[in-house]
Amino acid sequence: QVQLVGSGGGLVQAGGSLRLSCAASGRTFSSRAMGWFRQAPGKEREFVAAINLRGDRIYYEKSVNGRFAISRDNAKNTLWLQMNSLKPEDTALYYCAASRYSDHTQSSQDYVDWGQGIQVTVSS
Repeated sequence: QVQLVGSGGGLVQAGGSLRLSCAASGRTFSSRAMGWFRQAPGKEREFVAAINLRGDRIYYEKSVNGRFAISRDNAKNTLWLQMNSLKPEDTALYYCAASRYSDHTQSSQDYVDWGQGIQVTVSS
């Protein structure tokens, strides 16, 4: 099991940038794929991005591809999500999560440890 604590959200104007961080405690961080999900008001939680344990296999949801970048540093037990060119439709609670697998996956059912939600609000 790994404990995840997210940070870095806030209010930003459309076109702006934010960087989310997710600090992990526990010895298994480096052996597990990690992901970011988000949930907008009235909508189901959706996949945003995932990265495998080594950081050399990455997958993005179509609407964020080219704008968001997921990365990790296993020595620091930290996961990031750099979000650029933000749009109002990116407004949501963002969650970091640790997968039960080493390779990246976009199914929320494969993620067993979750951080608290990080609010991201993009104004038009």
